[in-house]
Amino acid sequence: MEINKILTADVLDIIFDGRNKQYGAYDLRKTYNRRLRTSMLVMLGAVVALIVGYLISNYQGKGKVAQQVVQDVQLEDVKEEKKNEPPPPPPPPKPPPQVEMAKFTPPKIVKDEEVKAEEKPPEVEKLEDTKIGNANQEGIKDDNITAPPADNKGVVEAPKDNTDYDKTFTKVEIESEYPGGIAAWYRYLQKNLQYPDEAVSAEIQGQVIVRFIVDKEGVVSDVEAVSGPPELRDAAVRVIKKSGSWNPAIQNGRKVKSYKSQPVNFKLEAQ
Repeated sequence: MEINKILTADVLDIIFDGRNKQYGAYDLRKTYNRRLRTSMLVMLGAVVALIVGYLISNYQGKGKVAQQVVQDVQLEDVKEEKKNEPPPPPPPPKPPPQVEMAKFTPPKIVKDEEVKAEEKPPEVEKLEDTKIGNANQEGIKDDNITAPPADNKGVVEAPKDNTDYDKTFTKVEIESEYPGGIAAWYRYLQKNLQYPDEAVSAEIQGQVIVRFIVDKEGVVSDVEAVSGPPELRDAAVRVIKKSGSWNPAIQNGRKVKSYKSQPVNFKLEAQ
């Protein structure tokens, strides 16, 4: 732009000098004030129109009196709901049928001519399906009655015991034990168990299981260690052999010969 035109030129012309004025930004800024005035006038006209319309409608509404229409309302009959009545009680249970029963007559030794007819005991064949009670009673036969044995001896033999009580038992009802119980056994170990010196030096401790046989008289035999540290086994076997007689095992109420597994504990005292 030439210098003599700068003072009289518009700001937009100076900003867009040498630029593409047909792009649109120039035109938008150039017509901004005119568009703003137009929008303000339109808005003002709309507000005035709303106010005028409100005043006209309010003026016309004052000349009319609202009429209240009352209509009759018919109420429908309300049916009362029937209350739930409790169900009738169940009928009483029928009494159980009477079972045929024969009166028990205590046995009494008298002469035949002294026995009354009503005191004679019934025949055995009639008692197979009849209960024995305190009085004679007619009724249905009882199918749950077990008939007496055919030979009428009434002797039930006990099952035969085929157990060989001379063998060495591995499982018994009551195991053999040291006389006096566990407390006496601990006292015996404290007095008689000798800790091997080599095991003490090597700080070896643990539990040794000793297996042996206790016969019917309580004599100990076949003593052997089956588990535990090897350095402690001989000492455990010796203490069992020196323990004397034990209480034998019991099977079916009889003293029997049985195997016994006894643990022997070795523990070093803390220094």
